[in-house]
Amino acid sequence: MTTEHLSITRRTLLGLIGATSLAGAFPVGARADEPVRGGTLIVNVGSEYPIIASVANTSGFAYYVSSKVNEGLLTYDFDLNPLPELATEWSISEDGLRYWFKLREGVKWHDGEDFDAEDVVFSIKSLKKNHPRGQRIFLPLREVNALGSHEVELLLDKPAPYLIYAFAGSGSPIVPAHLYEGTDVLTNPHNTAPVGTGPFKFGEWVRGSHIVFDRNPNYWQPSKPYLDSIIFRFITDPAAQIAALETGEVGLTISGVPPVELERLGKNPDLQIESRGYGYNNTISRLEFNLDNPHLAELKVRQAIAHAIDIKAIVELVYLGHATPIYGPVSPGLKRFYYPDLPRYEVDLEKAEALLDEAGFPRGADGWRFPAYVDPVQPAGPYRQTAELIVQGLNKIGIKATLRTQDFATYVKRVYTDRDFDIAVQSLSNLFDPVGGIQGLYWSKGYQPGVAFLNSAHYNSPEVDALLEAAAVETDFDKRYKLYVEFQKLVVRDLPALNLVAPDAYTISSVKVRNHTIGVEGFGNNGANIYIAK
Repeated sequence: MTTEHLSITRRTLLGLIGATSLAGAFPVGARADEPVRGGTLIVNVGSEYPIIASVANTSGFAYYVSSKVNEGLLTYDFDLNPLPELATEWSISEDGLRYWFKLREGVKWHDGEDFDAEDVVFSIKSLKKNHPRGQRIFLPLREVNALGSHEVELLLDKPAPYLIYAFAGSGSPIVPAHLYEGTDVLTNPHNTAPVGTGPFKFGEWVRGSHIVFDRNPNYWQPSKPYLDSIIFRFITDPAAQIAALETGEVGLTISGVPPVELERLGKNPDLQIESRGYGYNNTISRLEFNLDNPHLAELKVRQAIAHAIDIKAIVELVYLGHATPIYGPVSPGLKRFYYPDLPRYEVDLEKAEALLDEAGFPRGADGWRFPAYVDPVQPAGPYRQTAELIVQGLNKIGIKATLRTQDFATYVKRVYTDRDFDIAVQSLSNLFDPVGGIQGLYWSKGYQPGVAFLNSAHYNSPEVDALLEAAAVETDFDKRYKLYVEFQKLVVRDLPALNLVAPDAYTISSVKVRNHTIGVEGFGNNGANIYIAK
């Protein structure tokens, strides 16, 4: 940690921001078209999460932050072609049951220890055991073996056609075995003060204020990173996000600004808007029902709610056209598996009222049928606005809906641990393959109270389980696609969740911030190539 960061506190953060503003954080004399060394990049990541390291959680917060410290075996270009990171070579056997990786030599952990094959063996095994997504992705994995100090092999019981795309640091980080072995990975203190091989080292975390990462002087690419440090801030208020961008208080934000501001921000000559770099995530907005609620357990009630929600209005009024309506679980961004011809629940309030009557929940003397809370994932911005429209729609058909907001950590605990919710308005990622981001939402084995971003509906369909499990190991793409089409049809029929929109995603930054998006992971890459131009 550098001397200038030793004394950062909530009080001094704004002073530091001013001292390292984008106008003066880079050396004089360098050409704008060449990488420039130096400067501090201040990034707004929106909501704060209790854990930095993505070794055992799938939060968007960890996706963007953890990857700067804990790298992966591979990274990916915009077409999802794998590129070297901690692995320099790799191969897959013809039967798809053996993966081989040659590891980079001469790499040091931030504490000075050598990186080797044992770290990879431990990390992959840990991901399979502890990571909510890794439990699915590495399900076919039988063995992970070190073949000497810098080679590893993965042996599978069944093919995993998606696996080669799953080794990014943002989702499958490699962690130091010598600091994790013999501990509870879920509670290891290095989850909040990570040690990695990446271009940045953990500096400090002032809860509620900021995280500081400093340049790793012993990085395996000696000329990188270009930045001296990255400071992550947690600004959730939309107006404050915009003000921070326009004043230069932050140099980059991956926390979505209100769509109403996009056109104006796009005209600001000091800012740039990048729409690439979200193909690894493919985020969607959806409404999930708690099927343990006796009202919502009734299919006709869920169908009635679907008929009361105007998805096109959400696109137009909340996102101002910067979103695509979706009628199933797959985002159009996940093109290979998207099926457009699914049944749709068109807005029909009369039909909704009739379905509720048929379900045995007539209007009472006061005009209400039953109460329900609607909990958006964010207390402000598009997800709150979406929840407000949902509340209005439910009130029209006699469901006494109440909007309930809370900070992100409270929301996660309420929905995934306490299960104290009725209807959750969620932001979730399809990721690069249905096994990664979709299966866990509908697979009965994905129901794990206490584990976030999985099957909080408590949906259980043996027919859907069979389709998901067959598709996960099917190597013939046409057959695999057909399995996922049948899956999509079934979950639209059963309606454990109502998928709403695929929001357009943007990274907004100062025009001086370069190379923040160089592949499909966007700002989820390791940040080694980012620099602040003159």
